[in-house]
Amino acid sequence: MPGKTLLLSTAYLPPVGYIASIVRYSEVMIEKHETYLKQSFRNRCVIAGANGLLPLSVPVLRGSFHKTPVSEIAVDYSRRWIPVHIRSIISAYRNAPYFDFYSGELFDIMACGEHLLLNLNMKLLQFTLKTIGIEKEINFTGSFLKPDSSEMDLRYSISPKSENRYRRETLFKPYPQLFSERYGFKADISIIDLIFNMGPESLPYLKGL
Repeated sequence: MPGKTLLLSTAYLPPVGYIASIVRYSEVMIEKHETYLKQSFRNRCVIAGANGLLPLSVPVLRGSFHKTPVSEIAVDYSRRWIPVHIRSIISAYRNAPYFDFYSGELFDIMACGEHLLLNLNMKLLQFTLKTIGIEKEINFTGSFLKPDSSEMDLRYSISPKSENRYRRETLFKPYPQLFSERYGFKADISIIDLIFNMGPESLPYLKGL
């Protein structure tokens, strides 16, 4: 296991590769002081539904994201995103083998009314790690760290728009997915896809990446 510290952005129900990176490193830090980046995994995820891939986004308050630290980004509860996300996840995964085991706690966290996006994401990340069986202390950065090109800094490379994303997806081993016969295996989508489909086998899968 690498001994250096892994640096990640905050993420909403992040991709499988994000969690696999956490498994590999002994120390993990979430960037708290960066300027909020729109159209990223910081407030969105992708799940696999009956009609193909489906992006889900957490709305943030208008005017709060212009050169604002991610730690100050507030969730916009005037928009009914929670029932939309929950309904979409139920539709996509209600027939998955482990949906009934984990969905209740997941939905409770999503509906907890957490004011700040960073805190909501952290609660969901803690749920994810506990569910998979990953014992890891996650800390926030104390100040903004300048980006570097090392493999330990993944704040901006784990991105829906990353040029390397397709290449990375080809490295993921297929696991059972509900709609794979119709659409083929969908790699590196939200970690809840792995959890609902693989349950206790999620951690061995992640360790094998």
